Amino acid sequence: MKPAPLLKLHVAPDLVDQVYQALLGAISDGSLAPGARITQEELAQQLAVSRQPVLQALRLLKQDGLVLDAPGRGVQVAPLDASGIAAVYQVRGALDGLAARLAAQRGQRLDPKLIERGRKAAGGRSVQAMIDADIAFHNAVYAASNNPLIPRSAHLHWAHIRRAMGASLQAAALRDSVWDEHEAIAQAIAAGHAEHAEQLMREHAARASEHITRHLDAATHGDGVPLAQGDTA
Repeated sequence: MKPAPLLKLHVAPDLVDQVYQALLGAISDGSLAPGARITQEELAQQLAVSRQPVLQALRLLKQDGLVLDAPGRGVQVAPLDASGIAAVYQVRGALDGLAARLAAQRGQRLDPKLIERGRKAAGGRSVQAMIDADIAFHNAVYAASNNPLIPRSAHLHWAHIRRAMGASLQAAALRDSVWDEHEAIAQAIAAGHAEHAEQLMREHAARASEHITRHLDAATHGDGVPLAQGDTA
């Protein structure tokens, strides 16, 4: 019996993913700030694509909890929630700590260019470049752990982790210290100090979480400036 024909796909999946990644990047680096209202038409025009891939990408972002329906028409960027960020970092700290421990048990040496790239990005003004360098470092630790379930589990929360990274890295005071911590983690892994590497990674996540949630709470109560202003010096 001849199988029924499949429906034709009208939108290239890679184009939807490109739009999704572009919007995720803008939300992560603060170009699209929390509460910003956006419409399919505006995004399609800015990205020079049809409305269909924009619609599909917005649906994915809505599923991820990164955009919400706006009153009337369009959508708006979801607010940064302190408790939600703290929950993300609890999961991230556990996964990254395990990855660092396993990598150290194997005596893995991370590429020193990861640290060089990160410090260079930290000295610039592009929050997106800082996020990319940060992600590259953590992905390298995942790969060094030799446990494929770790990156798969981490990537379930990757969109929110990227956004949390963006919020954290917009604070200039943290940029150099982040890479000092990364370098110490890499050294502990290379030396085979499994417990120390895990401890450093967990503390790294905890400090980032504490910094972001403190500033979000301050902004919510009118005592601070929201971490959502894009490229800051």
